[in-house]
Amino acid sequence: MTDEPDLENAYALNGPDGTKSLYADWAQTYDDSFAQSMAYRLPVEVAHAYLDLGISGPVLDLGAGTGLVGACLSSLGVGPIDGVDLSPEMMAQAAAKGIYDKLFEGDLTKKLDVPDGHYQGAVSAGTFTNGHVGPDALEDVLRILKRGGWAVVSVNSHHWTAMGFEAVLTRLSAKIAEVRRVEIAIYGDDATGEHAHDRAWLLQLKRA
Repeated sequence: MTDEPDLENAYALNGPDGTKSLYADWAQTYDDSFAQSMAYRLPVEVAHAYLDLGISGPVLDLGAGTGLVGACLSSLGVGPIDGVDLSPEMMAQAAAKGIYDKLFEGDLTKKLDVPDGHYQGAVSAGTFTNGHVGPDALEDVLRILKRGGWAVVSVNSHHWTAMGFEAVLTRLSAKIAEVRRVEIAIYGDDATGEHAHDRAWLLQLKRA
């Protein structure tokens, strides 16, 4: 990478090669240079929403990154937790937190190497966003859930509209028993910069 990794670089990604390159460069500083400095709220919001559903694990952290959602889930007593991500370097940071039973490499824009109905739950923060994963991946998310299991994923509000999430949910309606959605802030009050006031939908899907 010729530029320092940042949110603008991340939103401009197009394809797995660029994603791997950016996050390889960003992995060691991601928690401090981005999550802490921007008061990144999505991991906490996703984890608490999952806890409020009254279920535990096994749960798969989709786009686990450095393990921010997994750490929140673990602190709330949720487990066991597995994680999947495209970046080995980000997963190395997640592994160092000691909260995952298993971490494996996978591309969420393709079918994951996970058996049907394997997980009670799935969570994701910051992965369904600009330059990353679109709504078609929700079909595979539902596939890996047990019947009655829940997925809790954040979706950048701009990405939701631009990528047509509503239409995909309609297409997948036969596989969904319940849909809940609430809009939340992505960053805390101390965040600065162009995206400081960005919003996300906290989407909750129950597998039929």
